[in-house]
Amino acid sequence: MIGLDTNILVRYLVEDDAVQASKAARLIETRCTEDAPGFVNRVVLCELVWVLESAYDYPRATIAATLENLLRTAELKVDAADAAWPALTAYRGGGVDFSDAFVGRLNRNAGCDGTATFDKGAAKLDDFFAP
Repeated sequence: MIGLDTNILVRYLVEDDAVQASKAARLIETRCTEDAPGFVNRVVLCELVWVLESAYDYPRATIAATLENLLRTAELKVDAADAAWPALTAYRGGGVDFSDAFVGRLNRNAGCDGTATFDKGAAKLDDFFAP
């Protein structure tokens, strides 16, 4: 298994740099298999959403579909996928950042009763509370 950095995924998905996109595609399509998946850790997943939103101005629906595809791809192993799925659902619903929803679910899965936040959007989720 090999780890995939955010910039590899961005180049693969966005194809904004022909040379790097080609290298990323070759890497992902030849080295990432069901038996030896590419590993996407939780930080990379959050960075990916942030980059697609802020640098590329992708709409939320497109980013959500991209995340779902990553989570469903057998050739990739997404870290904490059990927490990423409900975070994706919350993100799709609007009003909350993916990373906030993901943090809340990760903390809940780690045994927290909830996550304290001043973020009004996140505080609406069951995994958060306002102090």
